[in-house]
Amino acid sequence: GSHDSFSFYIDEASPVGPEQPETVQNFVSVFGTVAKKLMRKWLATQTMNFTSQLGAGIRYFDLRISTKPRDPDNELYFAHGLFSAKVKEGLEEINVFLAEHPKEVVFLDFNHFYGMQKYHHEKLVQMLKDTYGNKMCPAIFAHEVTLQYLWEKEHQVLVFYHSPVAVEVAFLWPGQMMPAPWANTTDPEKLIQFLQASITERRKKGSFFISQVVLTPKASTVVKGVASGLRETITERALPAMMEWVRTQKAGESGVNIITADFVELGDFISTVIKLNYALGEGEDDTT
Repeated sequence: GSHDSFSFYIDEASPVGPEQPETVQNFVSVFGTVAKKLMRKWLATQTMNFTSQLGAGIRYFDLRISTKPRDPDNELYFAHGLFSAKVKEGLEEINVFLAEHPKEVVFLDFNHFYGMQKYHHEKLVQMLKDTYGNKMCPAIFAHEVTLQYLWEKEHQVLVFYHSPVAVEVAFLWPGQMMPAPWANTTDPEKLIQFLQASITERRKKGSFFISQVVLTPKASTVVKGVASGLRETITERALPAMMEWVRTQKAGESGVNIITADFVELGDFISTVIKLNYALGEGEDDTT
């Protein structure tokens, strides 16, 4: 999986997202475009678009949705501090891949909503229906969802929706079925301790589970590396330790399930995670 999957297209010309604190809003109002260019270096966690991510092997997408202030069209956008592409365009891009690869399955995790009213949720639900139709798998028990089951039903999309709206729509899986504990640290050692503890505590059945192999910059980190950005200052330096942890994991009910990262093309992240799946088929009982 990819963290902030849509952030490859963060637009420096866009307004600042409504979820950003007043300090950030003031910073941008004073320094304008220069401030947004610096913000993008820390907010863009991916460089590949959806099609490239899918082609490389990514199957879980972390999606955050926002309205844009004073937008007369009431359009929905992906957003992380600044606005990214229109949601409709992103969903359609993913659908092109699914149409060409009928046995592939993706997880769309809508986990943050900014500036959205009931009308906007209704609009997004209709957008999902129009784009994916019967490709979406209705919410059932997590342990019943095997590839064989999905292939027989011709389902290719599982939509997780972290809002009460999910209980009203059959094809929306409740957000609690996709927990994603967040370490919120810049320290690789603390991150690994957190990831290990989270796996030990995870429920064995009833939900999917995300291990976020992601370091989060503090304000002081950003100030020190303001011109270089997230990738150079944090992700690349911590990559060896984080990848060592991923390599030593075991997939299945008592181990990892979905693993997300920033800049998924770095190192051998994707191929390493895929290899964990093959280990399941080598005479082990674990089948989740």
